[in-house]
Amino acid sequence: MMGEEKKLTYADKPWLKSYSVGPFKLKHTMEPYPKMNVYKFLEDSATNFPDNIACVYLDDEITYKDLKLKVDKLANAFIDLGLKKGDTVASVLPSCLEFILVDYAAMKMAAIHVPLSILHKTDDLVHELKESNAKTVVCSYRRLERIYEVKNEVEIETVIYTPTKLFPDYKLPEMKDISEEGYYSLDDLLEKYDPLEKAIEIDPVEDIALLPFTGGTTGLPKGTMITHYNITTNVLQLMHWMLDPIKLGVIGKAAIVICVPIFHAYGHFTIHSCISMGLKMLLMDPRDMVRIAEVIKKIRPFMVIGVPAHYMRFIDLDLPKAPIFYLSGAAPMPPDLADQFEQKTGVPMAEGYGATETCAASTVNISPLSKITGFMASKKNGVGVPLPDTEVKIVDPETREETPFGESGEIWIRGPQIMKGYWPTPGSGLTDDGWLPMGDIGRMDEDGYFYIEDRIKDMINVSGNKVYSRLIDDILHEHPAVSVAGVIGVPDPERPGSERVKAFITLNRESEGKVTEQDIINYLKDKVKPYAVPKYVEFRNDLPLTLAMKLFKRKLRNEEIAKMKERGEIK
Repeated sequence: MMGEEKKLTYADKPWLKSYSVGPFKLKHTMEPYPKMNVYKFLEDSATNFPDNIACVYLDDEITYKDLKLKVDKLANAFIDLGLKKGDTVASVLPSCLEFILVDYAAMKMAAIHVPLSILHKTDDLVHELKESNAKTVVCSYRRLERIYEVKNEVEIETVIYTPTKLFPDYKLPEMKDISEEGYYSLDDLLEKYDPLEKAIEIDPVEDIALLPFTGGTTGLPKGTMITHYNITTNVLQLMHWMLDPIKLGVIGKAAIVICVPIFHAYGHFTIHSCISMGLKMLLMDPRDMVRIAEVIKKIRPFMVIGVPAHYMRFIDLDLPKAPIFYLSGAAPMPPDLADQFEQKTGVPMAEGYGATETCAASTVNISPLSKITGFMASKKNGVGVPLPDTEVKIVDPETREETPFGESGEIWIRGPQIMKGYWPTPGSGLTDDGWLPMGDIGRMDEDGYFYIEDRIKDMINVSGNKVYSRLIDDILHEHPAVSVAGVIGVPDPERPGSERVKAFITLNRESEGKVTEQDIINYLKDKVKPYAVPKYVEFRNDLPLTLAMKLFKRKLRNEEIAKMKERGEIK
């Protein structure tokens, strides 16, 4: 009928109207994206900012000019040691300069970097090295013993080792000479080889740059094929797009404190972003909260990259009231924590959303940047708006039909940053038309801002009723006595196939011993539906965190199931 208003769909991209930082409108697209080797980020910054400090790790600094020189030498060493275009090279390194050397050297000579966690046990390393077929491993000196163990089960031809510091005054170990064939000191290689002059030619859209593994908390980890094009587009989509109104004051001038592991997708993406803009990277031990706070206070960086667990602990530390852009990712941010953090520091916190499969980022909340930069626009919570050239939609997990705006469903994402597929099959993990189902329940508001409500696997089924554990987590974090909280579903012994809700809570110090299980249950009774009220509450001094410092709900659930089986409550 004439005059009838057109019904909007997600394809209409309602979030475009929210593309602004204060009075400055942001671009609706960043196309055309350059098709290039990620290594060119370093090449350009070494040309434009040769004497700028590129990286600070504990007390050690390196300029962009010297960083490129070391990368080029290592690339030449890789070739001489037998690595060829398309081969995989694994690293087992903490957040340190050597990780960056391996990363960019591999990309320059067209190999594939496989970043592995420093916390991996032997079984994890065996699985990921076998899957990736990596026959070259670069590791810290302290992890040589674990690599020895792995060599009994995996064919490793070359091991390159390097000492890495643990804290500022750390005395590096005296490395023994290893006469065994195939073992090399990284320092010796950098001393021996001349720099590789020219990068090996690649197809940026098709050729894989990174093979990070993901899914370790849900089953056997899968290799995620990330191309050079995935990385370069994602860097431009987020950092260059978001900071465009203030780029003259940022590029080649700003410093970023990186609190997350750089072998994790979030930290790794930050490294590429910093290098693309000639920024100073301050690499931190993710668990050394006191030192992180000291560095923030001393340096007054432009940006801090962290996860919710960092911000929970920052609340109790001495942080400056300064115009610093704090970004949170990797796990949902409880709104109450974001509000507390803003009260403490005077600045709002931004939040991003993505996954290893999206290279890192797919949405970002840009509203806090308006306030930090003095534009004073109103702030919204949530994970923000889709990045330019990124499509997002909410679908019913069962029917796969789009849900109406404002209703909950699974988040699906499509864009140039989406992985090529799970190793080694292009397209695996994606729909036929290129959508990536994220496994998260969320919704979108009228401004195109997205909100995460739960992981599908964390959704609790209470006699057919859906309970979103994340929503209860957020309500518990609003309780004045609660420091950390997490809710899981445990099997209901009386109703096979159904679950009961259990809450795990760490109290703040002043509340320990003063709050009971019944207090928590009573607190939730008028805030959630009766079936969502926890049947059990357990107080703990510490709750398990994953390496990315997310609450490890799967571990809690497995512990509970084991206890129930032991008591004979379930089979």
